[in-house]
Amino acid sequence: MASRIGVVTGANKGIGLAIVRNLALQYPKSPLHSGSFLIYLTARSTERGSEAVKVLNSDPALKKAKVLAQDGGDTTIKFQTLDISDVASIHAFRDFLKKEHPEGIDVLVNNAGIAMDGFNDKVVKETIHTNYYGSLAATQDLLPLIRPGGRLVNVASSAGHLNKYSAALQESFLSASKTSVSACSAVMEKFIEAVKAGKEKEEGFPSAAYAVSKAGEIAFTKAIAMEAEKEGKKVLINACCPGYVNTDMSKGNGTKTVDEGAETPVLLALGEIEGKTAGFWLSEKTIEW
Repeated sequence: MASRIGVVTGANKGIGLAIVRNLALQYPKSPLHSGSFLIYLTARSTERGSEAVKVLNSDPALKKAKVLAQDGGDTTIKFQTLDISDVASIHAFRDFLKKEHPEGIDVLVNNAGIAMDGFNDKVVKETIHTNYYGSLAATQDLLPLIRPGGRLVNVASSAGHLNKYSAALQESFLSASKTSVSACSAVMEKFIEAVKAGKEKEEGFPSAAYAVSKAGEIAFTKAIAMEAEKEGKKVLINACCPGYVNTDMSKGNGTKTVDEGAETPVLLALGEIEGKTAGFWLSEKTIEW
């Protein structure tokens, strides 16, 4: 039985894969270090996810650091299927964790998400469905499994910064993030309706599905963190931007490496952030949303 359990979603490539690698590298020196560490690398595709585990098991940096159990270290990486755009898949994964780890888990990094080309109501619906509602369902379903002292990290984006919105909408987002998850969802539904009517610009939104989905993710993360704190749940819950990272999602245009992109999510998952919750982080510090 592993002492610590971590989960990273959307982890078969890019930033997700780098987050798993860096969790393994940093665990031995982290405040959460306590015996063995089992990380579930999750992805939609069994084939790609299993391949990613193989890649990490022979990763030169992990080999050199001797952090994996096979090399005498603490960490084991296993694959498990999870598609955050499918509620049944989220429920199945939650039930698997409950059965395998009734004692609970310690770290959840929600990294899964999509970035589609183009802008129309179909693109908007699908993007919000996965990035907002999928991330929300994964957060709400898996948060109850996180033990006291654990961490939940939602990988959002600076694309979700509020400087792209009208003053009235900025107020709507900020107010929703301090009110409830349903208030956050109402702002997302307003965007979907505005796009359908071809009026998103008039209503103060940018014509950008990914950006709005990530603003929504930051909002609900803050709302859930606030609720958890009120209930006395001792879990630190934060959203972050990994920075502009060179991955398939940025079409290779990013300026940061995937390992640099993993730094802030890994700090929030394992590092010294005592008592810091409900924040939006970039470059290892909280920033104004």
